[in-house]
Amino acid sequence: MTSVYLGSWVHTCTIFSQATRSRSISSRVSIPLGYSNPKPALSISAILTKEEQSLRQDQNEPKPPFNFKSYMVQKANSVNQALDDAVSLRDPQKIHEAMRYSLLAGGKRVRPVLCLAACELVGGVESMAMPAACAVEMIHTMSLIHDDLPCMDNDDLRRGKPTNHKVFGEDVAVLAGDALLAFSFEHIAVSTPNVSPARIVRAIGELAKAIGTGGLVAGQVVDINSEGLGSEQVDIERLEFIHLHKTAALLEAAVVLGAILGGGNDAEVEKLRNFARCIGLLFQVVDDILDVTKSSHDLGKTAGKDLVADKMTYPKLMGIEKSREFADKLKREAKEHLVGFDPQKAAPLIALAEYVANRQN
Repeated sequence: MTSVYLGSWVHTCTIFSQATRSRSISSRVSIPLGYSNPKPALSISAILTKEEQSLRQDQNEPKPPFNFKSYMVQKANSVNQALDDAVSLRDPQKIHEAMRYSLLAGGKRVRPVLCLAACELVGGVESMAMPAACAVEMIHTMSLIHDDLPCMDNDDLRRGKPTNHKVFGEDVAVLAGDALLAFSFEHIAVSTPNVSPARIVRAIGELAKAIGTGGLVAGQVVDINSEGLGSEQVDIERLEFIHLHKTAALLEAAVVLGAILGGGNDAEVEKLRNFARCIGLLFQVVDDILDVTKSSHDLGKTAGKDLVADKMTYPKLMGIEKSREFADKLKREAKEHLVGFDPQKAAPLIALAEYVANRQN
Protein backbone atom coordinates (compact mmCIF):
# COMPACT_ATOMS: atom_id res chain seq x y z
CA MET A 1 0.00 0.00 0.00
CA THR A 2 2.81 2.39 0.91
CA SER A 3 4.69 1.79 -2.36
CA VAL A 4 1.55 2.65 -4.36
CA TYR A 5 1.15 6.02 -2.58
CA LEU A 6 4.86 6.80 -2.95
CA GLY A 7 4.83 6.04 -6.67
CA SER A 8 1.78 8.28 -7.19
CA TRP A 9 3.45 11.14 -5.30
CA VAL A 10 6.67 10.91 -7.41
CA HIS A 11 4.62 10.85 -10.61
CA THR A 12 2.66 13.93 -9.56
CA CYS A 13 5.84 15.88 -8.69
CA THR A 14 7.34 15.02 -12.09
CA ILE A 15 4.32 16.33 -13.96
CA PHE A 16 4.28 19.57 -11.86
CA SER A 17 7.99 20.13 -12.43
CA GLN A 18 7.64 19.78 -16.18
CA ALA A 19 4.70 22.19 -16.24
CA THR A 20 6.66 24.74 -14.25
CA ARG A 21 9.64 24.64 -16.58
CA SER A 22 7.51 25.11 -19.65
CA ARG A 23 5.33 27.87 -18.25
CA SER A 24 5.98 30.11 -15.27
CA ILE A 25 3.24 31.06 -12.80
CA SER A 26 3.46 34.73 -13.77
CA SER A 27 2.93 33.91 -17.44
CA ARG A 28 -0.37 32.27 -16.57
CA VAL A 29 -1.70 35.23 -14.59
CA SER A 30 -3.72 37.83 -16.52
CA ILE A 31 -2.12 41.27 -15.90
CA PRO A 32 -4.44 44.24 -16.47
CA LEU A 33 -3.27 47.07 -18.75
CA GLY A 34 -1.60 49.94 -16.96
CA TYR A 35 -0.37 47.78 -14.10
CA SER A 36 3.20 48.32 -12.93
CA ASN A 37 5.12 46.27 -10.45
CA PRO A 38 5.05 47.77 -6.92
CA LYS A 39 8.26 49.41 -5.70
CA PRO A 40 10.19 47.38 -3.17
CA ALA A 41 9.27 48.30 0.42
CA LEU A 42 11.68 50.65 2.26
CA SER A 43 13.62 49.26 5.17
CA ILE A 44 13.05 50.63 8.68
CA SER A 45 16.38 52.51 8.56
CA ALA A 46 15.47 54.03 5.20
CA ILE A 47 12.08 55.19 6.53
CA LEU A 48 13.73 56.80 9.59
CA THR A 49 16.35 58.51 7.40
CA LYS A 50 13.62 59.89 5.15
CA GLU A 51 11.68 61.23 8.17
CA GLU A 52 14.84 62.87 9.57
CA GLN A 53 15.51 64.55 6.21
CA SER A 54 11.92 65.81 6.09
CA LEU A 55 12.16 67.13 9.67
CA ARG A 56 15.42 68.95 8.92
CA GLN A 57 13.83 70.47 5.83
CA ASP A 58 10.85 71.70 7.91
CA GLN A 59 13.21 73.19 10.52
CA ASN A 60 15.25 74.97 7.88
CA GLU A 61 12.20 76.53 6.23
CA PRO A 62 11.72 80.14 7.45
CA LYS A 63 8.84 80.59 9.90
CA PRO A 64 6.22 83.19 8.93
CA PRO A 65 6.74 86.48 10.85
CA PHE A 66 4.61 87.04 13.94
CA ASN A 67 1.50 89.03 13.02
CA PHE A 68 1.02 91.29 16.05
CA LYS A 69 -2.03 93.13 14.70
CA SER A 70 -3.89 89.89 14.00
CA TYR A 71 -2.88 88.54 17.41
CA MET A 72 -4.13 91.64 19.25
CA VAL A 73 -7.43 91.69 17.38
CA GLN A 74 -8.07 88.01 18.08
CA LYS A 75 -7.13 88.24 21.77
CA ALA A 76 -9.00 91.53 22.33
CA ASN A 77 -12.13 90.04 20.74
CA SER A 78 -11.87 87.01 23.04
CA VAL A 79 -11.48 89.27 26.08
CA ASN A 80 -14.38 91.51 25.03
CA GLN A 81 -16.66 88.50 24.62
CA ALA A 82 -15.61 87.09 28.00
CA LEU A 83 -16.23 90.47 29.70
CA ASP A 84 -19.64 90.77 28.06
CA ASP A 85 -20.56 87.28 29.29
CA ALA A 86 -19.19 87.85 32.80
CA VAL A 87 -20.92 91.19 33.51
CA SER A 88 -24.34 90.69 32.00
CA LEU A 89 -27.23 93.14 32.22
CA ARG A 90 -29.36 92.03 35.18
CA ASP A 91 -31.01 93.43 38.29
CA PRO A 92 -30.35 95.92 39.73
CA GLN A 93 -30.25 97.17 36.17
CA LYS A 94 -28.80 100.65 36.68
CA ILE A 95 -25.65 99.51 38.46
CA HIS A 96 -24.98 96.86 35.81
CA GLU A 97 -25.55 99.43 33.07
CA ALA A 98 -22.94 101.67 34.71
CA MET A 99 -20.47 98.79 35.10
CA ARG A 100 -20.90 97.72 31.48
CA TYR A 101 -20.77 101.31 30.19
CA SER A 102 -17.13 101.72 31.24
CA LEU A 103 -16.05 98.08 31.04
CA LEU A 104 -17.18 97.61 27.43
CA ALA A 105 -16.29 101.11 26.21
CA GLY A 106 -13.31 99.85 24.23
CA GLY A 107 -9.72 100.35 25.18
CA LYS A 108 -6.56 98.59 24.05
CA ARG A 109 -6.95 95.60 26.42
CA VAL A 110 -3.18 95.59 26.94
CA ARG A 111 -3.39 94.19 30.48
CA PRO A 112 -5.62 91.19 29.75
CA VAL A 113 -3.65 90.37 26.60
CA LEU A 114 -0.43 90.45 28.63
CA CYS A 115 -2.05 88.04 31.08
CA LEU A 116 -3.05 85.59 28.32
CA ALA A 117 0.33 85.84 26.58
CA ALA A 118 2.22 85.09 29.82
CA CYS A 119 -0.01 82.08 30.49
CA GLU A 120 0.66 80.63 27.04
CA LEU A 121 4.40 81.39 27.27
CA VAL A 122 4.82 79.06 30.27
CA GLY A 123 2.76 76.28 28.69
CA GLY A 124 -0.81 77.10 29.72
CA VAL A 125 -3.85 77.64 27.51
CA GLU A 126 -5.98 80.75 27.13
CA SER A 127 -8.97 79.45 29.10
CA MET A 128 -6.86 78.97 32.24
CA ALA A 129 -6.07 82.70 32.44
CA MET A 130 -9.17 84.27 30.85
CA PRO A 131 -11.05 84.86 34.16
CA ALA A 132 -7.90 86.51 35.59
CA ALA A 133 -7.45 88.58 32.44
CA CYS A 134 -11.05 89.80 32.79
CA ALA A 135 -10.54 90.48 36.50
CA VAL A 136 -7.51 92.66 35.77
CA GLU A 137 -9.51 94.63 33.20
CA MET A 138 -12.38 95.04 35.68
CA ILE A 139 -9.98 96.47 38.26
CA HIS A 140 -8.35 98.73 35.67
CA THR A 141 -11.81 100.01 34.69
CA MET A 142 -12.65 100.58 38.37
CA SER A 143 -9.49 102.67 38.74
CA LEU A 144 -10.45 104.78 35.71
CA ILE A 145 -13.99 105.38 36.97
CA HIS A 146 -12.72 106.49 40.38
CA ASP A 147 -9.75 108.42 38.93
CA ASP A 148 -12.13 110.52 36.80
CA LEU A 149 -14.30 111.58 39.75
CA PRO A 150 -14.37 115.28 40.77
CA CYS A 151 -12.63 114.42 44.05
CA MET A 152 -9.72 112.88 42.13
CA ASP A 153 -8.77 114.04 38.60
CA ASN A 154 -12.18 115.55 37.76
CA ASP A 155 -12.17 114.39 34.14
CA ASP A 156 -15.05 114.53 31.66
CA LEU A 157 -13.71 112.31 28.85
CA ARG A 158 -12.52 108.71 28.84
CA ARG A 159 -12.00 106.40 25.83
CA GLY A 160 -13.66 109.00 23.63
CA LYS A 161 -16.88 109.05 25.71
CA PRO A 162 -18.23 111.05 28.66
CA THR A 163 -16.87 109.67 31.92
CA ASN A 164 -19.02 107.38 34.06
CA HIS A 165 -20.03 109.97 36.64
CA LYS A 166 -21.08 112.37 33.85
CA VAL A 167 -23.58 109.78 32.60
CA PHE A 168 -24.74 108.03 35.78
CA GLY A 169 -23.89 110.52 38.55
CA GLU A 170 -21.11 110.41 41.11
CA ASP A 171 -22.98 108.11 43.49
CA VAL A 172 -23.60 105.36 40.93
CA ALA A 173 -20.09 105.78 39.46
CA VAL A 174 -18.50 105.10 42.87
CA LEU A 175 -20.70 102.03 43.35
CA ALA A 176 -20.01 100.77 39.82
CA GLY A 177 -16.28 100.89 40.53
CA ASP A 178 -16.78 99.14 43.88
CA ALA A 179 -18.89 96.43 42.24
CA LEU A 180 -16.29 95.77 39.55
CA LEU A 181 -13.57 95.49 42.19
CA ALA A 182 -15.54 92.98 44.27
CA PHE A 183 -16.65 90.92 41.29
CA SER A 184 -13.11 90.66 39.90
CA PHE A 185 -12.02 88.46 42.83
CA GLU A 186 -15.20 86.39 42.72
CA HIS A 187 -14.67 85.78 39.00
CA ILE A 188 -11.16 84.39 39.45
CA ALA A 189 -12.21 82.27 42.43
CA VAL A 190 -15.23 80.57 40.84
CA SER A 191 -14.59 80.66 37.09
CA THR A 192 -10.94 79.58 36.63
CA PRO A 193 -10.87 76.11 34.97
CA ASN A 194 -8.24 73.34 35.17
CA VAL A 195 -6.00 75.14 37.67
CA SER A 196 -5.18 73.90 41.18
CA PRO A 197 -6.79 75.71 44.13
CA ALA A 198 -3.31 76.56 45.45
CA ARG A 199 -2.40 78.46 42.27
CA ILE A 200 -5.77 80.26 42.22
CA VAL A 201 -5.30 81.40 45.84
CA ARG A 202 -1.74 82.54 45.01
CA ALA A 203 -3.03 84.52 42.03
CA ILE A 204 -5.73 86.20 44.13
CA GLY A 205 -3.10 87.18 46.71
CA GLU A 206 -0.90 88.74 44.01
CA LEU A 207 -3.81 90.75 42.64
CA ALA A 208 -4.91 92.00 46.07
CA LYS A 209 -1.35 93.11 46.87
CA ALA A 210 -1.08 94.95 43.53
CA ILE A 211 -4.10 97.18 44.14
CA GLY A 212 -3.92 97.91 47.88
CA THR A 213 -1.65 100.12 49.94
CA GLY A 214 1.34 98.24 48.58
CA GLY A 215 0.34 98.97 45.01
CA LEU A 216 -2.20 101.08 43.11
CA VAL A 217 -3.67 102.88 46.14
CA ALA A 218 -0.20 103.82 47.42
CA GLY A 219 0.74 105.31 44.07
CA GLN A 220 -2.49 107.27 43.85
CA VAL A 221 -2.10 108.75 47.34
CA VAL A 222 1.49 109.88 46.74
CA ASP A 223 0.46 111.24 43.34
CA ILE A 224 -2.32 113.36 44.88
CA ASN A 225 -0.01 114.61 47.62
CA SER A 226 2.61 115.60 45.03
CA GLU A 227 0.38 117.97 43.07
CA GLY A 228 1.74 121.50 43.00
CA LEU A 229 5.16 120.50 44.35
CA GLY A 230 8.27 121.47 42.41
CA SER A 231 11.14 119.29 41.24
CA GLU A 232 13.00 120.06 44.48
CA GLN A 233 10.40 118.04 46.41
CA VAL A 234 9.39 115.54 43.71
CA ASP A 235 12.60 113.98 42.45
CA ILE A 236 13.01 111.06 40.05
CA GLU A 237 12.84 108.49 42.88
CA ARG A 238 9.49 109.79 44.12
CA LEU A 239 8.11 109.98 40.58
CA GLU A 240 9.22 106.40 39.94
CA PHE A 241 7.55 105.28 43.20
CA ILE A 242 4.27 106.85 42.06
CA HIS A 243 4.24 105.14 38.68
CA LEU A 244 5.64 101.79 39.77
CA HIS A 245 2.70 101.60 42.18
CA LYS A 246 -0.08 103.49 40.41
CA THR A 247 0.47 102.12 36.88
CA ALA A 248 3.07 99.35 36.79
CA ALA A 249 1.68 97.32 39.72
CA LEU A 250 -1.49 96.25 37.87
CA LEU A 251 0.40 95.55 34.64
CA GLU A 252 2.84 93.46 36.65
CA ALA A 253 -0.02 91.60 38.30
CA ALA A 254 -1.56 90.83 34.90
CA VAL A 255 1.61 89.12 33.70
CA VAL A 256 2.34 87.37 37.00
CA LEU A 257 -1.23 86.02 37.24
CA GLY A 258 -0.95 84.60 33.73
CA ALA A 259 2.36 82.92 34.57
CA ILE A 260 1.05 81.45 37.85
CA LEU A 261 -2.22 80.15 36.39
CA GLY A 262 -0.45 78.81 33.30
CA GLY A 263 1.74 76.58 35.47
CA GLY A 264 4.98 78.57 35.43
CA ASN A 265 7.72 77.70 37.92
CA ASP A 266 9.11 80.26 40.38
CA ALA A 267 12.03 81.27 38.14
CA GLU A 268 9.72 81.86 35.16
CA VAL A 269 7.28 83.86 37.27
CA GLU A 270 10.05 86.14 38.57
CA LYS A 271 11.55 86.72 35.11
CA LEU A 272 8.11 87.69 33.83
CA ARG A 273 7.53 89.88 36.89
CA ASN A 274 10.68 91.87 36.06
CA PHE A 275 9.64 92.09 32.41
CA ALA A 276 6.23 93.45 33.42
CA ARG A 277 7.69 95.98 35.85
CA CYS A 278 9.71 97.50 33.00
CA ILE A 279 6.66 97.47 30.73
CA GLY A 280 4.49 99.11 33.40
CA LEU A 281 6.92 101.96 33.93
CA LEU A 282 7.42 102.26 30.16
CA PHE A 283 3.65 102.57 29.74
CA GLN A 284 3.55 105.54 32.12
CA VAL A 285 6.58 107.30 30.62
CA VAL A 286 4.98 107.07 27.17
CA ASP A 287 1.65 108.21 28.65
CA ASP A 288 3.32 111.31 30.09
CA ILE A 289 4.93 112.09 26.72
CA LEU A 290 1.65 111.67 24.85
CA ASP A 291 -0.15 113.90 27.36
CA VAL A 292 1.92 116.88 26.20
CA THR A 293 2.40 115.97 22.53
CA LYS A 294 -1.05 114.77 21.41
CA SER A 295 -4.54 116.28 21.27
CA SER A 296 -7.61 115.16 23.22
CA HIS A 297 -9.03 113.85 19.94
CA ASP A 298 -5.96 111.70 19.36
CA LEU A 299 -5.88 110.37 22.91
CA GLY A 300 -9.59 109.82 23.48
CA LYS A 301 -9.18 111.57 26.85
CA THR A 302 -8.36 115.08 28.01
CA ALA A 303 -4.87 116.05 26.88
CA GLY A 304 -2.60 118.23 29.06
CA LYS A 305 -4.54 117.51 32.25
CA ASP A 306 -1.37 116.71 34.24
CA LEU A 307 0.05 120.09 33.25
CA VAL A 308 -3.16 121.85 34.34
CA ALA A 309 -3.19 119.94 37.65
CA ASP A 310 0.49 120.88 38.13
CA LYS A 311 1.50 117.23 38.51
CA MET A 312 5.08 116.09 38.22
CA THR A 313 5.66 114.02 35.05
CA TYR A 314 8.69 112.58 33.29
CA PRO A 315 8.73 115.29 30.57
CA LYS A 316 8.39 117.99 33.22
CA LEU A 317 11.23 116.54 35.26
CA MET A 318 13.53 115.25 32.50
CA GLY A 319 12.37 116.94 29.30
CA ILE A 320 10.84 115.27 26.23
CA GLU A 321 14.06 113.90 24.71
CA LYS A 322 15.41 112.48 27.96
CA SER A 323 12.01 110.92 28.62
CA ARG A 324 12.12 109.24 25.21
CA GLU A 325 15.62 107.94 25.91
CA PHE A 326 14.42 106.55 29.25
CA ALA A 327 11.49 104.84 27.50
CA ASP A 328 13.87 103.21 25.02
CA LYS A 329 16.06 101.97 27.90
CA LEU A 330 13.04 100.42 29.65
CA LYS A 331 11.98 98.66 26.43
CA ARG A 332 15.45 97.12 26.02
CA GLU A 333 15.52 95.97 29.64
CA ALA A 334 12.05 94.43 29.33
CA LYS A 335 13.13 92.35 26.34
CA GLU A 336 16.28 91.18 28.14
CA HIS A 337 14.09 89.54 30.80
CA LEU A 338 12.56 87.32 28.10
CA VAL A 339 15.91 85.79 27.11
CA GLY A 340 15.81 82.05 27.82
CA PHE A 341 12.16 81.59 26.86
CA ASP A 342 11.13 79.95 23.58
CA PRO A 343 11.41 82.85 21.07
CA GLN A 344 8.29 81.73 19.18
CA LYS A 345 6.18 81.67 22.36
CA ALA A 346 7.73 84.93 23.60
CA ALA A 347 6.94 86.75 20.33
CA PRO A 348 3.63 88.24 21.61
CA LEU A 349 5.32 89.75 24.69
CA ILE A 350 8.23 91.09 22.64
CA ALA A 351 5.74 92.67 20.23
CA LEU A 352 3.70 94.08 23.13
CA ALA A 353 6.83 95.78 24.47
CA GLU A 354 7.29 97.44 21.08
CA TYR A 355 3.62 98.39 20.97
CA VAL A 356 3.67 100.01 24.42
CA ALA A 357 6.81 101.95 23.49
CA ASN A 358 5.49 103.19 20.15
CA ARG A 359 1.76 103.67 20.83
CA GLN A 360 0.17 106.95 19.80
CA ASN A 361 -2.79 107.06 22.20
